[in-house]
Amino acid sequence: MTRINRAFRRTVQFAAASALVSTLAACVVNQPAVRSGPNPHEVAVDRLHQIDARIDNLSHRIDNRVNQGYYPPPQGGALHHRLDTIRGEAHDMAAQHGGGISGDEQHVLNQELDTAARAIGE
Repeated sequence: MTRINRAFRRTVQFAAASALVSTLAACVVNQPAVRSGPNPHEVAVDRLHQIDARIDNLSHRIDNRVNQGYYPPPQGGALHHRLDTIRGEAHDMAAQHGGGISGDEQHVLNQELDTAARAIGE
């Protein structure tokens, strides 16, 4: 082989190798990033905690209303029973989903709690 042929051949090999390396580099660089959002399970568990906190708040309101004489203890007991039933529903839902509840389930529970809050009074 002549010197020119060897030089040409090396140039072609170098160009091919460079193209291969840049293609591989592009594949590595253009990989989609791992989504770094909130953990869906943690969000579901947090929803349950929000429902529990709201039930606890309403329960305290019932106690205050009974203590202030706005309604008799049996009525307060019935309202507490209603909240206990809603809490039971929430925890039954959570047991089916590994400890948390979906957004739709939270919405339904909040609607029930809205009705209970109106019964408790402002």
